Amino acid sequence: MAASALQPERHLLLLAGSGGGRPRPLLRMLPPRAPLPHRRRRWPLAVRVSSGDGGGTSAVEKPSVPGAVGVDEGARGVEELEGEVAGAWELRWPPWERLPERYKLIGATSLAFVICNMDKVNLSVAIIPMSHQYGWNSSTAGLVQSSFFWGYALSQLPGGSLAKLFGGRKVLEVGVVIWSLATALIPVVAGFMPGLVLSRILVGIGEGVSPSAATDLIARSIPLQERSRAVAVVFGGLSFGSVLGLLFAPPIIQNLGWESVFYIFGLLGIIWCIGFESLKGKQLGNNKGLLNLGQSSTGSDGLVSSAVSSESSDSSLEDLQNSLKDVPWGAFFKSKAVWAMIYAHFCGSWGHYTCLSWLPTFFSEELNLNLTEAAWVSVLPPLGSIVITSIAAPFADNLIANGVDTTKGITNTVGAVPGIVGVALTGYLLDSTHSWSISLFAPSVFFYLTGTAVWLAFASSEPQDFSKSGSES
Repeated sequence: MAASALQPERHLLLLAGSGGGRPRPLLRMLPPRAPLPHRRRRWPLAVRVSSGDGGGTSAVEKPSVPGAVGVDEGARGVEELEGEVAGAWELRWPPWERLPERYKLIGATSLAFVICNMDKVNLSVAIIPMSHQYGWNSSTAGLVQSSFFWGYALSQLPGGSLAKLFGGRKVLEVGVVIWSLATALIPVVAGFMPGLVLSRILVGIGEGVSPSAATDLIARSIPLQERSRAVAVVFGGLSFGSVLGLLFAPPIIQNLGWESVFYIFGLLGIIWCIGFESLKGKQLGNNKGLLNLGQSSTGSDGLVSSAVSSESSDSSLEDLQNSLKDVPWGAFFKSKAVWAMIYAHFCGSWGHYTCLSWLPTFFSEELNLNLTEAAWVSVLPPLGSIVITSIAAPFADNLIANGVDTTKGITNTVGAVPGIVGVALTGYLLDSTHSWSISLFAPSVFFYLTGTAVWLAFASSEPQDFSKSGSES
């Protein structure tokens, strides 16, 4: 056998103990053999060698030979396949990267509403240890909780005007900053009642502009046939936020103190703003003031133009004032259908806001549940709201697709009034009567029943004509 045909020498020597004596060789060097020219050389994946005294086995992995030819093509194919899989994984991460931009925007808006109600309901739980620490009675606790709705009610209509002037995205972002900073400020001013009331008013103002901002955002970026589902996703975040707030607030308070829940929840809003800024940067790209949502301009499908110029799309303040003067307010408020919506919204909000604010206290003080147990029971109403909303949204989209007419009102402003009156009145009645039935449950039942009756009697899904000629005729 010619020496030139021999491969470089390789030594394979395995040693094993022999009963504590001197190690002995198990496998000595074997002379290499020249590879046959017509066969591809394959290296074994493993070689099992048995020790002479019945011990265990050893496995030798496939050796790597620098510069060797005839490497198994199957192994190379596996490596290439693994590389392709890794590359595909990188392209698809994060999983929402390839989603249409309007879906990302709606998802981010819904997340803002989750944080919105987390900051709304955290006081419902924290008010219990705060009342014990500062010696508040039910009337004072009701005043503190109702102060949120003062700002919430007063900022509804201005929020709509600001959204029209500057765009819903900007207004929403500013609102999140305001309510997050005001939330984080609450522990600092908790011992000073005017400061505490003012901080909750600021939380209400920040959250009060959010519905109008979200409505403007949906109108600008979502096709008509998708808007009911978009509204359900965005405003469904409110109920989901109530659930998360009621679930996370008790353990945070019990382990870190009631102050920590305001710091942590306020920080979540700031983090959201940072993420929303990066999302906005990706949407704008290199276009100056243009919002590209991956859709065409307005067409027969009812899609609002996706390219909205910040310089030309928003009306000026003067145009806004003129448009408000042209609204036939007298005819508007003479409509039975409008008042039916207003009263129904008022009644629904009375039960919702009073129960949301006072149920944790009721379960804690009346039924002697701890904070966690009280929150778990209080979470049932918002959970029910999530279920019903998920069913109602596609149903409403189906009605619209089949030509069913719908109407709009300004009822959310009036819907905030029960938060001001009802929450504070509940605390006052509780101090006066010491009865949860009279102070909380009986008024809620009354408004739920009468609101339903008025709605069924006078509400209408037909478009209303509020023009001057229509009102005169």
